[in-house]
Amino acid sequence: MAGPQQQQPPYLHLAELTASQFLEIWKHFDADGNGYIEGKELENFFQELEKARKGSGMLAQILPTEESFLLCFRQCVGSSAEFMEAWRKYDTDRSGYIEANELKGFLSDLLKKANRPYDEAKLQEYTHTILRMFDLNGDGKLGLSEMSRLLPVQENFLLKFQGMKLTSEEFNAIFTFYDKDGSGYIDENELDALLKDLYEKNKKEMNIQQLTSYRKSVMSLAEAGKLYRKDLEIVLCSEPPM
Repeated sequence: MAGPQQQQPPYLHLAELTASQFLEIWKHFDADGNGYIEGKELENFFQELEKARKGSGMLAQILPTEESFLLCFRQCVGSSAEFMEAWRKYDTDRSGYIEANELKGFLSDLLKKANRPYDEAKLQEYTHTILRMFDLNGDGKLGLSEMSRLLPVQENFLLKFQGMKLTSEEFNAIFTFYDKDGSGYIDENELDALLKDLYEKNKKEMNIQQLTSYRKSVMSLAEAGKLYRKDLEIVLCSEPPM
């Protein structure tokens, strides 16, 4: 006997959606509120979408052209180095948070890149909507972990290496990956990306203050602000601080 039919979320049948309506659909399917639609949530989403769009199976089709830029947020940045570069670019006051005005700058750049027309009122609406979606602690700004949910990294490179003992080849591959400019050492900006991946590999929440403190403690052991191969083992074998 078939179970009770799940109620279709509001607005899914509409051809036109506002940012707030999009948020309502998002929150309906992101049942655990972690900032992702994944696993069973994703399966439920596509089942509903198939019903609503008669089997088309195209996520973008439920969004009008004007709003479809919101899908850009679910595209991944390639690495934590790219993520940290974006973080430094938009945390303009170096407060350790992306505040509403800084988020608005991020969205404005994204809209320009996507060649989407917008006005100030729309930009304000989008900013408010994204904050509601990803500001999990409700403080009106995005911390490092919240921003990483908004702009997820495609691959945490350290997850390739699950064993406690690294081979020489694995060790060299890690060093080469984070030494982005090929200088032969890892500088402070490159170390930020490595430490972010280390936090996430160990399934620990992080904020920029923790990351900065961790970086300073590592660099205090390094030579003139440069982390060479011989220093990397200290980092990889340490436990990220809470």
